[in-house]
Amino acid sequence: MSQEPTGTTGAKEPRKFRFGAGGEGNKDEGGARKFVKLAQTAEEYGYDTFAVPDHLGNQVGPLAALGALSQATDRIRLGTSVLANGWRHPALLAKEATTIDVLSKGRLELGIGAGWMKEEFDKAGLEFESPGKRIRRLDEALTILDGLLRGDEVTFDGEFYQINGLVGSPRPRQGPRPPIAVGGGGPKMLALAAKYADIISVATTTTAEGKLRLSDMTIEKTIERVDRIREAAGERFDDIELNWTIATIVITDDREATAEMALKALEQGYPPNIAHDTQLTVEDILSSPYLAIGSFEQIADQIREVRRRTSMSYVGVFPTQMDAFAPVIQILKGE
Repeated sequence: MSQEPTGTTGAKEPRKFRFGAGGEGNKDEGGARKFVKLAQTAEEYGYDTFAVPDHLGNQVGPLAALGALSQATDRIRLGTSVLANGWRHPALLAKEATTIDVLSKGRLELGIGAGWMKEEFDKAGLEFESPGKRIRRLDEALTILDGLLRGDEVTFDGEFYQINGLVGSPRPRQGPRPPIAVGGGGPKMLALAAKYADIISVATTTTAEGKLRLSDMTIEKTIERVDRIREAAGERFDDIELNWTIATIVITDDREATAEMALKALEQGYPPNIAHDTQLTVEDILSSPYLAIGSFEQIADQIREVRRRTSMSYVGVFPTQMDAFAPVIQILKGE
């Protein structure tokens, strides 16, 4: 019997599950009105949050969209998944964010990252800085946002930003400020997230070509990333909510046979956006946090096991799979 990795369980009561819809699959393919309907459907299904991604392609603008959704929905929390920091000055972003928090009556979750799609920076004529520079820029932005989102007066003299006695306005509805979410998979991004974030999205890392590393999708590698957060966060760890997004959901009565089919597809190099840097087993696929295969009850059990082993409790799905996952929410709601 293999030994379970250390540092992944504790005596404390686990966080209750939360469920979010949004992210990279959230594209405006049917116009802005269809996008609003998508968020309303997520609210009806019982999702806790609806998040808008930040890309320059075929989708709505995230901040304008959240302003609209603040009026078109009643209960669901509204987020960004995630904003590319290099596209917005933190002083301007803070004003837009607190305005959305006021309009939504305190439902904003502000997700922000370093920006990772070089192609979009190039198309917009914006410099795509080195990873180290983008992380340092995000570090400064998070410092500024933390103050301005609280309504504080901020003075800051950094490598990238200079703020001179600016007071955050309007004051947010949430106190002390709207929660900040930061996603990452690499050690530096996870350490930065552990320093500032209220919510950390535990993501897989990518290659220089932008492909997701297959090896990062295993439960063991996920535990390693959570342990990095734990070490970097120190006493803050228990206050941080950990999120992950399920990439694929397959409802089936024979999860083992389906996992074997998935394994064969991976061995043949599919899908093309995956870097096939390791050989997985059927058990790797069935235990992966990022793949949900089986009946609704089996998927619910799998998610419970992921929380037990990693302490991750905030489950995300893409909008294209909201319908398929909705029955799982009803099983796990309140746990």
